[in-house]
Amino acid sequence: MAPDTNTAIMPTGLPTDLLRPDLLRLNASPAGKEEAIHEAAQLLIAAGCIDPAYAASMLRREAVANTFLGHGVAIPHGMVEDRGMVRRSGIAVLQVPGGIEWNPGQTAHLVVAIAAQSDAHIAVLRRLTRLMQDEARLTALFTVTDPAALAAALGEDAPVTAPTTPGGDLAERFDWVVDYPTGLHARPATAWVETARASAARIQVRHGDLVADAKALVALLQLGLRAGDSVVVSAEGDDAVAALARMKATITRLTAREKADAAAAAQKARAPARGWTPPNPLPTVPGIAASPGLAIGPVHVLPRAVVSVPDDPVPLIEGGDRLHEALSLTRQNLKALADDTARRLGPSEAAIFTAQAEILNDTDLVTLACQLMVEGHGVAWSWHQAVERTAAGLAALDNPVLAARAADLRDVGQRVLARIDPALRTGGAPDLPDTPCILIAEDLSPSDTAALDMARVIGLATAQGGPTSHTAILARTLGLPAMVAGGAALMELANGTPAILDGQSGRLHLSPAEADTADARAWIAREEARKAEEEARRGLPARTRDGHEVEIGANVNRPDQVAVALSQGAESVGLMRTEFLFLERGDAPGEDEQYETYRGMLTALEGRPLIVRALDIGGDKQVPHLQLPHEENPFLGVRGARLLLRKPELLETQLRALYRAAKDGGALSIMFPMITALGEVQALRAACERIRAELDAPTVPLGIMVEVPAAAIQADVLARHVDFFSIGTNDLTQYALAIDRQHPELAAEADSLHPAVLRLIRLTVEGAERHGRWVGVCGGIAGDPFGAALLTGLGVRELSMTPRDIPAVKDRLRGSDLSALKEAAQRALDCETADAVRALDGGAA
Repeated sequence: MAPDTNTAIMPTGLPTDLLRPDLLRLNASPAGKEEAIHEAAQLLIAAGCIDPAYAASMLRREAVANTFLGHGVAIPHGMVEDRGMVRRSGIAVLQVPGGIEWNPGQTAHLVVAIAAQSDAHIAVLRRLTRLMQDEARLTALFTVTDPAALAAALGEDAPVTAPTTPGGDLAERFDWVVDYPTGLHARPATAWVETARASAARIQVRHGDLVADAKALVALLQLGLRAGDSVVVSAEGDDAVAALARMKATITRLTAREKADAAAAAQKARAPARGWTPPNPLPTVPGIAASPGLAIGPVHVLPRAVVSVPDDPVPLIEGGDRLHEALSLTRQNLKALADDTARRLGPSEAAIFTAQAEILNDTDLVTLACQLMVEGHGVAWSWHQAVERTAAGLAALDNPVLAARAADLRDVGQRVLARIDPALRTGGAPDLPDTPCILIAEDLSPSDTAALDMARVIGLATAQGGPTSHTAILARTLGLPAMVAGGAALMELANGTPAILDGQSGRLHLSPAEADTADARAWIAREEARKAEEEARRGLPARTRDGHEVEIGANVNRPDQVAVALSQGAESVGLMRTEFLFLERGDAPGEDEQYETYRGMLTALEGRPLIVRALDIGGDKQVPHLQLPHEENPFLGVRGARLLLRKPELLETQLRALYRAAKDGGALSIMFPMITALGEVQALRAACERIRAELDAPTVPLGIMVEVPAAAIQADVLARHVDFFSIGTNDLTQYALAIDRQHPELAAEADSLHPAVLRLIRLTVEGAERHGRWVGVCGGIAGDPFGAALLTGLGVRELSMTPRDIPAVKDRLRGSDLSALKEAAQRALDCETADAVRALDGGAA
């Protein structure tokens, strides 16, 4: 496209040689993001600011970072390692009145391309970020026809006063009265944001004089919406009508769930406490029950962690790089934590981590941090200040549910801060007394809790937090008695004070007498006897009334999770997901470290079967430190077995560790993910045999995951070369129905009980049976009692699931007849829709 012939008169005070007239182009209309970057780069090339090759560097930057600053402004720039291509600093501005899609849901009208050798461009960027606070003036720049006006706006350095009155509603709108009993808190707000971001339209929510961007989680929470509040949801843009309809559907669909959750919480609150009652009155610190059980011992108080963040300015581009990398790594960590928690505890407990990850996508939070950086502050200090200012706003709201989310924001902020500068990491394993103690803390993050020496900590009590806090979730997972929200009185206790912690009633009883302690120990003995009876029932096999037995396994990732799985009735570990060894760290684990983990799993299982899935990376599970190339569609790219075969160093290290563990004894099996072709199986088996022979290790069963229709359809061929199949119904459903199971609008339609998915499962079973192989399922429907019943009727012989789902599945199968299950499965295969299949559920068959 030919350059615009307009010129501009530069304002007084503009940084010398940065924003020259020939670096401004008004009324541009590039076809897309790539062309816009190319045009802006050409301005910089023509002005002698950059080498021509720097244009390609700017495009590469887009593949690894989001340069959309927000509010219609994008700031493309090159890779850090290519800064030598910058001949002199300069900034080119491309005005695009019609806008271009920068990323899905992000429209850019001002493309500010940066070529920086130093910090000389900070003055312009400081002005740009201040303009973002004056939305009316910034929007006017999108269509201004006077180049001098644009240059002046970017050149002036006077502070901007944000407008004191909100803008009006947008073109399309609907009114809604909040009917969520606890108001708009983080989890439903996350669903609102996900729906809004799926559209290119601009969407806002207004409550009185307050207006929030519907694509910004923190902004929505800061509205402080309570039940009964009136709001206006409005939109504008090409997709406005459809976007608003989707928003309305999401908002109203959540009402039933929010009311059900509130009713359940109210019922739980009304239920009498089943905790221990002291025989004599004792001094007590009350709190909120977080994890059941009784702990007797001295308290040990952790001092408050004080974070002092130095303000060490660095070049802006370097600071942006560090912040972007820290945000990306933290998202990966939270994704892993949410995924792991969902499998061990369930989706509702995991939702808090999903909401936390969404905080990191909040445009206003990141923009505030960027604004502080361009004002000359250090990246760590800027991020910390942005988090603290935003958290303070949430904490000040007259709504305890939303105020509690300030703790989530600070916890997420600390995770990012530790990624920016490891020296600012707080928490970790504290110094503990030799005697087992009840640990007292202001609050604990998941990493703090995971680092505790469980042989020396018998209970937890925190001053802050709630029953859905990190401490509560992990304490329940670990079977550790815990209370939260004990207040400042907890932190004032003297170390060594004798106490009895009751996690069921949420009470810390102080200075008990000998009689009190004896009574508490008797209560513990009675509870242990009751639990033993429950566990005995869970330990019964999943044997139908007519004698057919199904093996029930658990999906766990670490040795310390095995005890909980066995207590729920697991007979094996049907899926150990080894990617968690890689996801929550900055480097790949070595052979010895992996060996110790696999050996620990086998030891904890005491001879019970263990199926280890080889590293399954790709799709929604990315590992930054592996530095894998960016893929446009990672679900259809190099993932699972495809990656292992292309990265022999990963495959062989893992196989050596596994065969070393097998050599020590135990019932170990190995399975490979994402198999689509026979050649993959043959290559993987050859690698296994070579390493097994080198180590003189025993032969172990080798299986494959059936996750794509190709593997199910060719199961009869693949069965000749493997010892077993394990069906991953989540991925099989995704690929069979062509629905991304994380898509905000379509995910609900990705039903694993769809007849097409059930037919693929039946094909797999039939192919396996021709060669005497067995088939298991380790996907989501294995833990659904009705789904488990249908799978058994289809011929599946092993089911592996989240540990807490095991008792209900076992009860369902023990109350069924295999003949009836087969009939139900055939009826399901004959159904036309997933809803029709679910309508067949009439209880035990």
